[in-house]
Amino acid sequence: MAETPKPGSIVHVEFHVKEPKKVEKFYASLFGWKFQEVPGMNYSVFQAPSGPGGGIGGLQPGNWPPGVINYISVNSVDEYQEKVKKAGGKIIAPKNEVPGQGWFAIFEDPSGTRMALWQQNPNAPHM
Repeated sequence: MAETPKPGSIVHVEFHVKEPKKVEKFYASLFGWKFQEVPGMNYSVFQAPSGPGGGIGGLQPGNWPPGVINYISVNSVDEYQEKVKKAGGKIIAPKNEVPGQGWFAIFEDPSGTRMALWQQNPNAPHM
């Protein structure tokens, strides 16, 4: 069984891009990453040789620019959404559920860098 990530650890890396299949091909040829499509979504997951795995998907509706978002493990997305605001950050996408996996929220730090909070469902395998 894999060790449970400590709060504050990066646990998932997500690429938001216009052409996901083109980006998958690039990383597969460059590093040998294997991608698995998630049924019913414009999204694929990958596992790197070490460190956190991640996903590649199309751009989300609204104001999600292309780029990479790192997901950071927290004990409570609700608690950390408030901490982000008090520390001078901004919540871009409030708490959402990934069914059966956990909960996330996207935020910007004071410089405008986008990151995500991730609360693992204790009954789900770790990302």
